[in-house]
Amino acid sequence: MDSLMHWLLRGVLGSIRFLPLTVVARIGRACGMLAYLLDARHRRVARRNLALVFPTKSRQEIRELARENFRRIGENFACAARTFGMSDKELERHLTCQAPALHQSQEGRRRGTVVAIGHFGNFELLARIGHFVPGYRCGATYRGLRQAALNKLLQSLRGQSGCVFFDRRFDSRALKEFMGKPDALLGLLADQHAGDRGLELPLFGHECSTSAAPAVFALRYDCRLVTGFCFRTALGQWRLEASEEIATHEQGRPRSTREIMLDVNRSFEKAILRDPANWFWVHNRWKLKWKREGRPRGTPGFAERDRATLATHP
Repeated sequence: MDSLMHWLLRGVLGSIRFLPLTVVARIGRACGMLAYLLDARHRRVARRNLALVFPTKSRQEIRELARENFRRIGENFACAARTFGMSDKELERHLTCQAPALHQSQEGRRRGTVVAIGHFGNFELLARIGHFVPGYRCGATYRGLRQAALNKLLQSLRGQSGCVFFDRRFDSRALKEFMGKPDALLGLLADQHAGDRGLELPLFGHECSTSAAPAVFALRYDCRLVTGFCFRTALGQWRLEASEEIATHEQGRPRSTREIMLDVNRSFEKAILRDPANWFWVHNRWKLKWKREGRPRGTPGFAERDRATLATHP
């Protein structure tokens, strides 16, 4: 069965490569809308999360935002299948980058860089950031799929980006060697439920389990830490961005992983508020909250003054 699925997907991906990116994007949006109509479970999760973060929005506004989110997710996955096979030169017509913090650090660099990333836009494109900030060796971690054939196909596609991928379960030694070099740039996903071992930190004023990995890696290997995002700017168009450096030390002493990851969450909040439909709302991000309360309940949002601060973008 795995082998059949492998060749089926290869055939689909091969066909997609002959289509213009905007056509692929429109097909993806249509598939996303179909998923919204058919997938009741994830539709409920998305609406619940949106209502939690935007308590002042009406039901109609929440429904419309959820619909657009599903369309975007379909668009992102379809476009990712198309952009996997595009060269850096081809992508330049569809992708730009705004990451001054990474450019500024190139001269005389003595430390690696950790980028806390999330499921924003066509997030697979973050693996191509090395084309825009030359001088780095880019890497990322992942957890392999159970289906060996599908996992091999996915990694072969990702490998075309020039980014090195490390399976968190098996590649710890190779990852340690990678991080020992000053030109290392490692992307770590940090916007999903991190289970019982995660840090309990607020996101939009509500506690959630947060991975400490970006802070741990930055401290362990004495790396700089920034957050990274992929924003959709138009149909089949994206911009990669990196934040200013997040402090890992204060007065010469290491900050706690909790303090560092709280700053990461705040950076994620700003990015989400810029374009709410651009994030992955179908994930049960506040699983910790719902588990403790027994069921979703209406709760007040975070303070209005914090909302106004987060909504302000330079």
